[in-house]
Amino acid sequence: MTRKKEKSIELPEVSVSDDGEVRHLHLGTPWIQGSMRVDQPFEIELEYVQRMMAWLLFADPAQVSKGHAMQLGLGAGAITKFCHKKLRVCTTTIELNPQVLTVCRQWFKLPPDGPKLRVVIADAAQEIKNPMWLGTVDALAVDLYDHDAAAPVLDSPDFYADCRALLTETGSMTVNLFGRASSFDRSLKSMAQAFGDDALWAFKPTREGNTVVLAQRTPLRPKRTELAARAEAIQARWGLPTSKWLRVFKPVAA
Repeated sequence: MTRKKEKSIELPEVSVSDDGEVRHLHLGTPWIQGSMRVDQPFEIELEYVQRMMAWLLFADPAQVSKGHAMQLGLGAGAITKFCHKKLRVCTTTIELNPQVLTVCRQWFKLPPDGPKLRVVIADAAQEIKNPMWLGTVDALAVDLYDHDAAAPVLDSPDFYADCRALLTETGSMTVNLFGRASSFDRSLKSMAQAFGDDALWAFKPTREGNTVVLAQRTPLRPKRTELAARAEAIQARWGLPTSKWLRVFKPVAA
């Protein structure tokens, strides 16, 4: 674990609950901030988190394990563990609350740091400006919510421009948009300002109200037949339910 200088802010208490075969992480409220099926700790349990892996539809499967995945917000570690254990990709996670990391290691089977896994305790808004990360990330997952899960903590055009600067030319960013006070249209406008109107794709909302948006550093529009073939290959290789994604995943109209 790498520690950066932390701001003197009050962080919520982290707690864990079990619901039958599924374990949940909470940040001081009943809101679920992440989940894990206890007997399958390295699979992704929540549907919206599975959709955060949509960048695989635009990646060369033969090159995935040679890339770099970054997550902003550790949550219950689902994306971090999947990228590290299943995809075997070099994985970096930026997390503000050190207690979240401790709980993930104790209760959510998060492996220790190693040559291809590192968790940096830092403010994501500041850490992503570190020159060492610029242009190095092939897959960026952004899931940054406060303990009330009311709206994204970081959602401005400047923030998304900083995210775009992290990406390689073929890289993609996925973002979870959810919350009682969030504005989907405002968030899309901020992303479009940073990435361009033709760079955005979006899923329809899940039953729980999570909408995952994908933004490409270099906009691509593969044919649906090509995406369908990629989806089948991803599902066969890594077990994600990608075959049904294409019915609810489309380019965002400018």
